[in-house]
Amino acid sequence: MNTISRLQAYALAELSGIYDEDETRFLCAVVFEKFFRFAKIDIHLRKHEALPVAGVNKFVAVVAALRRGEPIQYVLGEAVFAGLVFKLNKDTLIPRPETEELVEWVAGSKGSRTGQRGLDVGTGCGCVAVALATRVPGMTWEGVDVAAGATRAARVNARTNGARVSFMTRDFTLFRRWEWPVYDLIVSNPPYVRVSERATMHDRVALHEPHRALFVPDDDALLFYRVIGEFGRQYLAKGGELCFVVYEALAGEVAGLLEGMGYGDAEVRRDLFGKDRMVRCSR
Repeated sequence: MNTISRLQAYALAELSGIYDEDETRFLCAVVFEKFFRFAKIDIHLRKHEALPVAGVNKFVAVVAALRRGEPIQYVLGEAVFAGLVFKLNKDTLIPRPETEELVEWVAGSKGSRTGQRGLDVGTGCGCVAVALATRVPGMTWEGVDVAAGATRAARVNARTNGARVSFMTRDFTLFRRWEWPVYDLIVSNPPYVRVSERATMHDRVALHEPHRALFVPDDDALLFYRVIGEFGRQYLAKGGELCFVVYEALAGEVAGLLEGMGYGDAEVRRDLFGKDRMVRCSR
């Protein structure tokens, strides 16, 4: 079992019933690139070439982890987001495609943001703040997260991606404990899944991703949107913006909540799948 062809056949057999064939082939391609630096074309042209034993052993270990239900991003310890590589750990949520769409929405806004200050609430691995820092020149970015492990990873990710971002470890629901500067832009992909919905989630999410980054109480699904809205009434500059990722079923409620708090121009945007996944408003 020392060639791409044999390793791929091994993975297809081992992961049958867990992933479909196309998913398994995709995961294999990710691992081949990671351990052997093989591009997609190499998988076809060099499929019978003998591979280093160390790389083969790593591949087998990855397949074993995938059989246990561990997400590939945690197995490899990294994920690609907005074209950048981010290191992950047990305190960081896996970056989501809809969050990448939020970054593109914000970065594509017209007008200069030179000299402005931005805050990423619930920053996790720092993917939003770091990606925006590389796409919106001239802005000063900060990120805040309740988990020290998350902010440690975020600092590493900022450094390796050449972004100047400051990170703080704070419980944002208690934001009144600290002094804050005034921000021109606040972005967040906050927790919004009700605890009771955990049973409906795939085990790869429910058993491996940090619960504090996923779940909110059943009776307060808009908890973090309300807290960030309250924060913004004190620390968001006039004309400044709040930009969120939202659960599709709650997009209208989030927009209504923010309008009820005095924010204007609330806009709901659909993702590439046609789902209402982003909300933006201004002060």
